[in-house]
Amino acid sequence: MADVATKEPETLGARQLSHAFSYATEWLGVYIEEVNALNVYPVPDGDTGTNMHLTMQSVRRQLGDENPDTMQAFSHALAYGSLLGARGNSGVILSQVLKGFGESARRHTRLGGREVAAALGAGTKSAYKAVMKPVEGTILSVVRRASEAAAEVESRPPLEVLRHALEAAEEALERTPERTPEQLPILRQAGVVDAGGKGLVRVLEGVLAYFDGLDLPAPPQITVRAQQQFEEEEFGFCTEFLLSDVTVPTQEIQKLVEPFGDSLLVVGAEGFVKGHIHTEEPERLLAAVARYGTMVRSKVEDMTEQHSEILADVEPDEAESPRTGLVTVASGYGVTRVFRSLGARVVGGGQSDNPSVQDIADAVRSVGATSVIVLPNNKNIVMAAERVREVVPEKNVVVLPTRTLGQGLAAAVLFQEGEEVEALVPGMREAADASLTLEVTTASRSATIESVEVEQGDAIGLADGRLEVADADPDACLLALLEDRGNEFEIGSLFFSASLGQERAEAVAERIRERFPDLEVEVLPGAPDLYPYLMVLE
Repeated sequence: MADVATKEPETLGARQLSHAFSYATEWLGVYIEEVNALNVYPVPDGDTGTNMHLTMQSVRRQLGDENPDTMQAFSHALAYGSLLGARGNSGVILSQVLKGFGESARRHTRLGGREVAAALGAGTKSAYKAVMKPVEGTILSVVRRASEAAAEVESRPPLEVLRHALEAAEEALERTPERTPEQLPILRQAGVVDAGGKGLVRVLEGVLAYFDGLDLPAPPQITVRAQQQFEEEEFGFCTEFLLSDVTVPTQEIQKLVEPFGDSLLVVGAEGFVKGHIHTEEPERLLAAVARYGTMVRSKVEDMTEQHSEILADVEPDEAESPRTGLVTVASGYGVTRVFRSLGARVVGGGQSDNPSVQDIADAVRSVGATSVIVLPNNKNIVMAAERVREVVPEKNVVVLPTRTLGQGLAAAVLFQEGEEVEALVPGMREAADASLTLEVTTASRSATIESVEVEQGDAIGLADGRLEVADADPDACLLALLEDRGNEFEIGSLFFSASLGQERAEAVAERIRERFPDLEVEVLPGAPDLYPYLMVLE
């Protein structure tokens, strides 16, 4: 149960708000599949509930790291955390709602009803400003009506203002399927309310649930998914990027990516720029924007393939629950895509972006199986993964302590949800131990480590996390890592980053094949964040 005082406060402080937004993350987590099942607009753009929850998880992580005791610190954590974690269209819009809310709140030491209403209004303005072509009947309509209702009762205490806003948001959500010139006919066709709007309502519910001391409810049963009502179409690729150290204004990057597609969002905060677009040329787009900053994170999802999977699925209430689930930590859209294809629920994170115990626990809870295998895939995440057993005692959580992405991928290949966990773990562990992970990244500082001299900005090569080589050229680093071990393995999966491109990756793969003719090399886009190359040898 949320830890709150029994008497409603006249004003809200930074610590109270931090706890409330953190609890709202858990509250939304209960309803992930409910929101996912509603997703129809304008094309199957990932899973709206999952994307919004990932956005809120990043907020919670930032609030936990900063532990803000001032409204200025709370505002920073809200804006910074939501931007870094924003996923999908609705996640990016939600991040802008939170950004606007925080920027308004930071001008005060505590928030009364008037200040809460003003913050909700600022969040609405920020969200509308972020969307190039705002469409009513979406999350935008819901947040706008919530802020308008809050303004109508701003003289009341803050929790009354929030309750009035929630009630108005729920009413606006119910009207999203209406067929009017401003609403979306597709929602009426599917017979559902807007997914993003539903997610926002659940977030507001969660904030109030914290102050009301409510326990987390049981997840609702999902009996139908909206996308199963639509025929096969071509949708393209949902493409996202996060840049740091950006050298041009946000508006210039927006103009750069606009010709690549539609459903465009490009926003900036705290020195970062976040982008989301639907395009047929994801690799070319990522390569273009990478020239103007450091690519911290990127993601590409084939929406046509995603839609086909949903259409082919059985009704959720008829599906047999799996015996064993799989949760894995990963970054890089290509690596993430492979894990998902192997049946894993993926928690975003990895080197320099470690997920929290709660982040992993959320994913474990979301899996239908009573037994869940967790692959941390990084030595710095193993301890957090092991603590999940304490947080989710109702499930049999088995942590296979994989320390690299390569170990995780090798283990996941052997995962079968129909098998008992005891039968799976020995073989998965053996496969993980027999693999080798080669990583090429960029040195963040100059140093000499185990006789390897590294200059800041050099490409550096690591084998199972151990630094072995440094060079100005990432291709040379990769080849040097392979030199004494390429003949020891049969299969090599080479993931590359958008900054290098397909042509260069294919060229280096051909050099590897010439040098090691018995090594079968597969080239895949979407290496982990900040890594030009990741190669998994099995």
